[in-house]
Amino acid sequence: MTDTAVHPSHRREPADVPLDPAWRDRWDGSSEGVVVLDLGLQPPADLFPAPSDPTPDPEHPLRMVVGTRTGLAQLEADPTTPEEPRGVEPAALVAQAEAAVDQAEAAGFVRSGTRVLEYPSPHGGTWVEQLARRDMVEVTEGPAELVVDIFGMMHDADQRAALLERRDRLTDDGVLLMQYHTLAAIVRGGIWNALRHGHFAYYSTPALVRMGAEVGLTAVGAWEYPLYGGTIMLAFAKDGSRWGGRSAEVTAMVERETAEGVLDPASVASLGTALRESVAAIGEYLADATAKGLTVAGYGAASRTSALLRASGIDRTTVVAVADASTAKHGRTMPGGRIPIVSPADLVELRPDRVLLFVPDLLDEVRRALPQVEANGGRWVVLDPMPREV
Repeated sequence: MTDTAVHPSHRREPADVPLDPAWRDRWDGSSEGVVVLDLGLQPPADLFPAPSDPTPDPEHPLRMVVGTRTGLAQLEADPTTPEEPRGVEPAALVAQAEAAVDQAEAAGFVRSGTRVLEYPSPHGGTWVEQLARRDMVEVTEGPAELVVDIFGMMHDADQRAALLERRDRLTDDGVLLMQYHTLAAIVRGGIWNALRHGHFAYYSTPALVRMGAEVGLTAVGAWEYPLYGGTIMLAFAKDGSRWGGRSAEVTAMVERETAEGVLDPASVASLGTALRESVAAIGEYLADATAKGLTVAGYGAASRTSALLRASGIDRTTVVAVADASTAKHGRTMPGGRIPIVSPADLVELRPDRVLLFVPDLLDEVRRALPQVEANGGRWVVLDPMPREV
């Protein structure tokens, strides 16, 4: 491990971290907010440099702020330029899509012949295939009876403009389905590495329901899934009375997450404690592996991986390679520590003793696809984000 395992800013409490004077809340434009998580200097999460690219890689401050008036958790600033996505949709995300569309259909939001406009995530997650099987008509501009946003709106710097755009593309009787990784699950699970450049908003259900109400959208349905530790689909309607108004499920979810403290900056700031504890545990685990002479590799060159590697001080002297299913990433490296990115087949050939799994939801999928890892005596180590040997 390098000597930059914990950036000095990681040791400061949120109250000690001054907010950028130029910061404005991405929902209401106010200047009142609290820094709740500081990952120090981080390379862009979607930067995968070639081995020949000059070093050092660019790094920028990465901090989460909770707006005092809005309760919206958000990225403080992002000077990075998004690169072309190179991800592969995992099986867990596909299964989530099937379940969500089934439930939306049962609720009456998905109907044959309905015009649907989708805002997919740049990292994958489209529902086009599932909706096409139900004879829906995909359109590229409004009006549409159904607008679908799958982890999409969090990539918009101007949150109010983004939600207004989605509302305005709905017919008067239309429904907006939004899927998001709830802040409640992020805080509950201590998933500090969910913070990354390019992800401008981290929604709690009470904050998002409030945002919808402010632009004339009523939350008429809510469903929760285990993906990423807690993913939610909310249904917003322009005409809430058509669907019976705000549903009991929405009210229960808002009350539960509010009780968990998602609107309280001090509660959300527990992510800083989770950061320190997981970085220490990862460092201890890898030091023990090195002392035992074990070969350690990784799997999943995902957006969340970069911050975890940088904050934990992991480089190619500690982890020999990171495998990924995306062929576009093969032959490139992880930013900062410059760990080579290899194919799953190359990972098997390395015969590692331990494989750090940076995306916990991939566990069942990778164990099925790569039984040779365990057959060769290796073990998977899930980082969620504490190290957990399988």
